[in-house]
Amino acid sequence: MKLTRRHFLAAGGAATTLSLWPRLAHAMDAQDTRLLIVLLRGGLDGLHVVTPVGDPAFARLRSGLKVEGARALDTDFALHPALAFSHALYAKREWLPVLAVAPPYRLRSHFEAQDNLESGTVAGGGVSNGWLNRCVAALPSSRALSVSTVMPLILRGPADATTWSPPLPEDVNPILLQRLQSLYAADAHLAHPFEQAVAAQGMQAGGNVARLPQAMAAAARFMAASEGPRIGFVENTGWDTHAQQGPVLARKLAELDQGLRQFHDGMGTLWARTVVMVVTEFGRTAAVNGTGGTDHGTGTLAMLGGGAVAGGRVAGDWPGLADAQLNEGRDLRATTDLRSVFKGVVGDHLGIAASVLAARVFPDSGEAAAMKGLLRG
Repeated sequence: MKLTRRHFLAAGGAATTLSLWPRLAHAMDAQDTRLLIVLLRGGLDGLHVVTPVGDPAFARLRSGLKVEGARALDTDFALHPALAFSHALYAKREWLPVLAVAPPYRLRSHFEAQDNLESGTVAGGGVSNGWLNRCVAALPSSRALSVSTVMPLILRGPADATTWSPPLPEDVNPILLQRLQSLYAADAHLAHPFEQAVAAQGMQAGGNVARLPQAMAAAARFMAASEGPRIGFVENTGWDTHAQQGPVLARKLAELDQGLRQFHDGMGTLWARTVVMVVTEFGRTAAVNGTGGTDHGTGTLAMLGGGAVAGGRVAGDWPGLADAQLNEGRDLRATTDLRSVFKGVVGDHLGIAASVLAARVFPDSGEAAAMKGLLRG
């Protein structure tokens, strides 16, 4: 089947019209919903996660970086095999990829792109507070939690937000751990065993920061508790895959999938009223570089999971991978502003009015209309 823009626009608007009573029930439940944002720092290659097998240019561009064993999502797209639990959620209509997205920043600096994503503004740099903190401020009697050692920009601001990180075992010196990380990272044979040893301690080598599965499990413990925070944030590094992308992403995606499973299990009955948003600052080049990796690009994907998600389909406006369709002849072109995805979720799921989203949470975002049909009615 040939990929067309109409194909995906139609899929995005396929939500069933509901009667007045379910809408009123949804409004009553809005106070008891949960939202977890997972930020993958480094620029995730969306083409490696959800492979566009129906695009004739894809095989040519990725002949040196094939994804073996991908699981079909529909006739045009397939999911990386490491995301087995995500695929199971997709079958239950609780997992949704949104393709060809990027924040309004369209250059290729990690730091600038992350600031842009977290601030929720066009400028990004120089902003002292984040859009997720502004969400908390717009909600009555709500608070947020970041599973991290320091408060990330996305949650900085006057609203009620706090951080939590696991304590280090008494016999582990964090400074030594950081020095060993740089030493072992340069050794092709010892790098992975060292990471496994650190993982056994349940932390990243940068210090007392939980690895992704442990961090997401911790977020669930807090968010599922009585009077727990409605909004959570988890971050993870290591997604900048300039070399040997295949094995690196196979491992990293497996960790993400395990984290999603642990968060799902930890939320219990609250999963039905939960949305998990997995995002990154930009995508990668469409073509493979000379070291089996990809370089900084533009368009990528967002992944939504949760019982409140209208999943089981592929969303977004697919631009195509032919040479003339690529951004600057090298990257997947972003057709959706990531703020539109954020607006579509937090507006419907948290019950924040469109006028508040436009004026306070995402100022100067009139050109980024809320994406519809992402959540169940």
